[in-house]
Amino acid sequence: MQAIEPNWVSSLWFAGFATICTLAFLVVAGMFPLRARPEAVRSKAATLLVGGNAILLAALLVGTGLYGYAELRWSTLVVVAGLVVLFTPGLFEVWPAPLRDGRTGLVVLVGVQMLTLATLARVAGPLWTNLS
Repeated sequence: MQAIEPNWVSSLWFAGFATICTLAFLVVAGMFPLRARPEAVRSKAATLLVGGNAILLAALLVGTGLYGYAELRWSTLVVVAGLVVLFTPGLFEVWPAPLRDGRTGLVVLVGVQMLTLATLARVAGPLWTNLS
């Protein structure tokens, strides 16, 4: 394994972070355009949840990309990201519809993304302090 990717633990972390990014992207993408959202999420509070999820997703995508770029070989980054994008929609389809298309799913997604960002900061924090 060392010959293929010396930072195999980092590749596992990256795969987890990228999976959550892809799942969040699929949920948030289903809420746009705003006028075509499902009936369960047409209120103003749900609009704020969609916006908050989009902002958290952008931060998570940037953080995950920087982490992968700094820790992994380019070939590993491409292969792992490709596998995640290929297989994560299957996980999305297994989710119950209220979690994919409802207000509960948006609230859960905010919590999951915040927890993932905190984990990413914990895992990549020492790495990012060395960048300056």
